[in-house]
Amino acid sequence: MSPFKFLMGYIRRHKWQYIGGIITLFVVDYANLFIPELTGVITDGLAARTMDINGVISVLLKILILGATLAAGRFLWRFFLFGSARSIEKEIRNDMFRHLEGMSVEYYNSHKTGDLMTRFTSDLNSIRMSIGPAIISIFDATVMAVMVIVQMMVYVNVRLTLMVLVPMSVIMIGEIYYGKIMHGKYKKRQEAVSDLTDFVQESFSGVRVIKAFVRGKQQMKEFSEYNRNAMNKNLDIAKWQAVVNPLLTVIIGSSSLITLIYGGYLAIIGGITLGRFVAFNQYVGMLVWPMIACGDAINMFSQGFASARRVQEIFAEQPEITDSDKPAAVHELTGHIEFKNLTFIHKGSSEPTIRDLSLDVPAGTTLAIIGRTGNGKSTLVNLLLHLYNTRRGMIYIDGTDINDIPLNVLRENIAYVPQDNFLFSDTLASNIAFGTHEKSMERIVEASRAACIHDNIIAFPEGYETVVGERGVTLSGGQKQRSSIARALIKDAPILILDDALSAVDTDTEGHILENLRQNRAGKTNIIIAHRISTVKEADVIMVLEDGSAAEVGSHHELMEKGGIYAEMFESQQLEAELGEQRAALARDLQGRGDRS
Repeated sequence: MSPFKFLMGYIRRHKWQYIGGIITLFVVDYANLFIPELTGVITDGLAARTMDINGVISVLLKILILGATLAAGRFLWRFFLFGSARSIEKEIRNDMFRHLEGMSVEYYNSHKTGDLMTRFTSDLNSIRMSIGPAIISIFDATVMAVMVIVQMMVYVNVRLTLMVLVPMSVIMIGEIYYGKIMHGKYKKRQEAVSDLTDFVQESFSGVRVIKAFVRGKQQMKEFSEYNRNAMNKNLDIAKWQAVVNPLLTVIIGSSSLITLIYGGYLAIIGGITLGRFVAFNQYVGMLVWPMIACGDAINMFSQGFASARRVQEIFAEQPEITDSDKPAAVHELTGHIEFKNLTFIHKGSSEPTIRDLSLDVPAGTTLAIIGRTGNGKSTLVNLLLHLYNTRRGMIYIDGTDINDIPLNVLRENIAYVPQDNFLFSDTLASNIAFGTHEKSMERIVEASRAACIHDNIIAFPEGYETVVGERGVTLSGGQKQRSSIARALIKDAPILILDDALSAVDTDTEGHILENLRQNRAGKTNIIIAHRISTVKEADVIMVLEDGSAAEVGSHHELMEKGGIYAEMFESQQLEAELGEQRAALARDLQGRGDRS
């Protein structure tokens, strides 16, 4: 679809506002024609001494009425056309956001946030200019030019008008060529701005890492490169404008020169009256605006169409994860999960992340998944959330293939605590209540107590109304994890997934949280991913993932008796804990000796 057709789809929704604006604009342009003519009438009347003061007043009253008409008309066409352009900008932005919300996780792995933000801001602004001011300029310029030219021919002189139009025609031909050149340059400018925006956004998000690694100077150097690239693309456009705009003035000036020379000659020999010569000069001045407006319109159309193509690129992308054509009539889940020979390969990878995994997890079971980093633990829960597609027949929930369960139903019935513990820049209460339809303080406090974060929250000066920074940076790692756990618990879903969600809390707090989970989520399915044996040893079923396969499955006691991977991990962690205790005891002993001395 061309950018023109894409934008017309939105313009049609506001066709009556556009029609009203164009009609009003036409009335304004038509009323404008009479002012030079009335000026000429006064000039001729005064020169020939055929007009008295009453006649002058009468003509001036007509000019005042025309002025009032112009003022009202200009307000109305701005209201109709600018208002419609703003509304369309809002609608496209809403449609873009809605579309991007439906995109799959893989899309965001390959598209930068800064580039998407530029399309929401700079590109949409260019589109608004092309469907508002540009349309006004091109219509106004065309209608005004035709009306003025006809009036010049009828009211003044045909030959003089044709001579003046020769330089004007050069402008029209040049502007068509100019528009084609500028289209490509504006597209490159927007891409440079996207790169710059993305770098700035990423730098500010990672400012703590930059400071910790003392990379401020290097980041500044890279920023300067992106900034210079954006500047060069803007200067490339400015150079063309610097050439074209003065050239436009020269050509327009040549039309004025023709008017003075040949029009003055006609006035001297009596070919036209002095009043008509004055009126003609005003008409030539009125033609300057259409010529400049055409150039501006071409600029705005070039920018707008280049930006529209970038916006269309977003709409052209389709989500990989969608509801089945014939979704199952499932409205709620109980939590019975089955993996049948599950195999999954990430995009761009040649080796499977999950290999031939089979496991039956009855509803109400607490399943713990443990294994070394990079063995597919997080991938497995992402498949359960249907963030990635799997082949049919590999994952079942309550006996229904996961591909047939409506996405909203699936995700409404799963509470999830991700590894990164993302918190929004909002109050703690709003973050905890994020997954619920109503903000009940009673439920928020209850979930916070279960997550062992309540005491920390009430210790803040603003309590639950404390606003956390972007991504929750004002909280400690443990506080973020427990806030995320509270957000999951308040949802009270049939299935709870904790993806390494207790790694930043101490063992005592971890024990309290796990005990609260056992009490509050009895009879519901819980999936706990962890690296520490202490987190998982009380689970009903423990699965050890090794190279994406279920290397060992059983309870803590059963796996210890096998003496395999799980037992080795347990012994290793026990040894580390004992060494840690010995080091702590030694440190206390040395400190005591120092105090005695």
